[in-house]
Formats: sequence, structure tokens, C-alpha cells
Amino acid sequence: MQSIQLNPVGPLSQLSQFEVDRLKQSVNGGLYKLFRNCCLAVLNSGVEEDDYENLFSPYEDFEVNLIRRERGVKIELINPPAVAFVDGELIRGVHEHLFAVLRDILHMGGKYRFDTSDVPESRYLTDIVFDMLRHAEAITVGSDPNMVVCWGGHSIGEIEYKYTKKVGYQLGLREMNICTGCGPGAMKGPMKGAAIGHAKQRYSRGRYLGISEPSIIAAEPPNAIVNELLIMPDIEKRLEAFVRIAHSIVIFPGGVGTAEELLYLLGVMLDETNHQQVVPLVLTGPAHSKAYFEALDQFIGATLGPEAQSLYEIIVDDAVKVAQTIRRKQEAVHAHRRQTGDSYLFNWSLKIESDFQQPFEPTHQSMEDLNLHLDQPKAKLASNLRRAFSGIVAGNVKAEGIKQIRENGPFKINGDPTLMALLDELLESFVSQQRMKLPGSHYSPCYEVIKS
Repeated sequence: MQSIQLNPVGPLSQLSQFEVDRLKQSVNGGLYKLFRNCCLAVLNSGVEEDDYENLFSPYEDFEVNLIRRERGVKIELINPPAVAFVDGELIRGVHEHLFAVLRDILHMGGKYRFDTSDVPESRYLTDIVFDMLRHAEAITVGSDPNMVVCWGGHSIGEIEYKYTKKVGYQLGLREMNICTGCGPGAMKGPMKGAAIGHAKQRYSRGRYLGISEPSIIAAEPPNAIVNELLIMPDIEKRLEAFVRIAHSIVIFPGGVGTAEELLYLLGVMLDETNHQQVVPLVLTGPAHSKAYFEALDQFIGATLGPEAQSLYEIIVDDAVKVAQTIRRKQEAVHAHRRQTGDSYLFNWSLKIESDFQQPFEPTHQSMEDLNLHLDQPKAKLASNLRRAFSGIVAGNVKAEGIKQIRENGPFKINGDPTLMALLDELLESFVSQQRMKLPGSHYSPCYEVIKS
């Protein structure tokens, strides 16, 4: 049996004995499996595997323990994956990420140990997002207000991946920092490109922030570039963290997860309270991806209308123009924040309705009950479409969703026949372009769109 003990790093380097007691209670009170699985995912950082069973099955004898010390706790790893070590030494970035897991899953999880779906105050949920970002030191006074959130698929091909690196490189040359979902594909490429751009500019404050959540990190372990890791409690708080920390957003080609993220943002921005918000949004990819963006744009136009389409710009096969556009629009972002008195580092004034904050648990019943009809406010429709895509993501890659599909068959998605036809056409394009799984993997749909 191999055992290694790790000294604390980061915000958990000094803890009170009360905090240590709370950590021990958390790990003994039902959070151990979640904590263990997130640690195991971090130890597999850089491994591109989107099947949680394939990722975890070789390490059934892996365990993680907390060891009390007067000034805090140590993490003990038993039989950890060899990929996390170099010449017998644990990789430093992995060491840091393990304590990020401890911080977010046990320390912050213990602080907010309640069902947030029962909390009526939308602002209170935003306070949780802010507190987690602040505690992780993802927002600190004096840091550069230059965070570009990049969304896109983990299952993109080589041409699209190289393009994400080109865009990241151009952003890095302009001293922009990168935040992604921290996995492979379009989440890794911009960070890798930006790291080179930062190095060329001798920019020493390069940040590569990865924001995940417990059910995703197992299927998408942090890529090797991530130097800051944050694990939000659920997908809704993860999405809110993205949009509140962003100074601009770039969307690369992806699948249902990327569509979910785009619909979330568009739904929030379609709220009339947010009409004065400045959130630069660019959709981009190589020439190879033009049809993907045309299909997505057509779907948004047919469902959410021209107002939603006006919220983004599509730039095809021009990494320099993407970076120039983002850099130019940063001035408008900063001007708006100054004018409104809002924080440069966290967009407090953005109104996010509870529909976009309350956790959606995909089940066969909840998916079938979604209100997918065109005769409702556009923001509401975007929220319900976002949940439909979230359910498909769960059925594709999340452990609980995969289990449900295996036991009860595909999710059934019902609604307006016109809308169902549009949705089915978009999803079929994702399948045909191999955007549901890693390239080369066989895909069996976890959903059935009812069009009659």
C-alpha cells in the first residue's frame, strides 16, 4: 500500500480547531464519497477520459483521509494514481488542486450545509457564489479586470482544438486572462495558447481559472494548464460564477453543454433589467465550424428571436479579430462598471432570476415535465431549453444521469411540435459532427425528442 501525506497550501494553511472539527464532521457525515471522487479526478489531471467508470475503476483501492494537526489538517492519500507523480514526487499543481477540493467540498460545503433550493432570496444565492469565489482568492482587490471566460466542447476535433489555442494565444498577447470549465478540448486550448502569449509578453500575472462542479469534474478532470481550481456546488452556481466573474465571453464549437451555457447567458441577458449590461460575447471557430454556428444561430433566431441574436457576434476563422474585438470592448465594460459603481471583479448589478439559480435535477419525470412551448416569455423559454440541454449533459457524462438512462431508457423530451422539430434538428447535427462524446467514441442518444 502506498501512502503519502500532504501539508496544507492556500487559504487552508491556517485553520482554527473549530474549522478542523467541521471538516472532520463533513467527511464523516456523508461527503466522503464526493470528496474522494473529486480528489481522484484531480489526481488524474490531464487525462482525457469522459467516461467516469473508465476513470475510476482502476482505483477502487484509492482512499483519502484527513489528519488533524494543531494548525490545520493534512491530506493523506492511499494508493493514488501514478500519473499524478514525477519521479516519486506529487506534481505541485495537483497538490494545490487537492486542497482546492478540500476547501470547496468540505470547508465551504460545511459552511453552506442546507438545500439551497429552499432559499427564496435570489440575492442570497449570489452571495454564496461571491463568497466561494472570494474564499478561493479568485477575486482579489488589485487583480487585473481582464478575465475572458471561454466555453466550448470537450469533444472537439484537432482542427477546432488548434484554433482555440490560436485565439488563446492572441488573447494572451493582449494580456487577457482565461477562465474555462477546466476540462479538455475547448477548455484546455485557450489556456494553453494564452500561456504562450503571456510568456512572450513577460506577463507574470497569468491566470488560468477552471470552474467545475462535483458531477462534471469526474468526467472532465482539470487540464494540465489550470493554475486555479474552483468547484461550485452545482451547475447553476457554476454558470452564475462564470457570468459574474467574466469581463467578456468567447464561445467555441461544442455540443449540448456549450448550448446550455449559451442559453443560460442569453436567457439572463433577455431580462429587461439587464438591457444596459455590457457583456461582450463572441462565437468563434475555424472555417471548418461555420456550419455549426449557422445551425446554432438559426435555432436561436427561430426560438428566442432577433433580440437574442443581437447579443452576440459570430467571427469565423480569424483569431486576431476575436482578440482585438474582446480587447476593444473591455473599455466599454470598464466604463459601464465605473458609471454604475459596480465591482470591476464581480458583476453584482447583473440580474439573475431564480429560474436560472435553482438547481435542476434531471430525471425522467422532470425532463418530461419541462415547459417547451413557444408561447412564453423568451427568457423563460431560454431557461427551460437550458434545462433540457442540462438533462442531456447529465445523461451523456454524469454518473447519476448515466445510471438513470441505463435503468430506465432515454429521457423523453415533449413540447411544441415546431420547437421539437427545431430541437431535434440541432441535436442531430451535434451527433453527426461527433460533438456528444470524445472523437472516435460511439454515441447512443440518452434522449428521445417526441415530435408528434
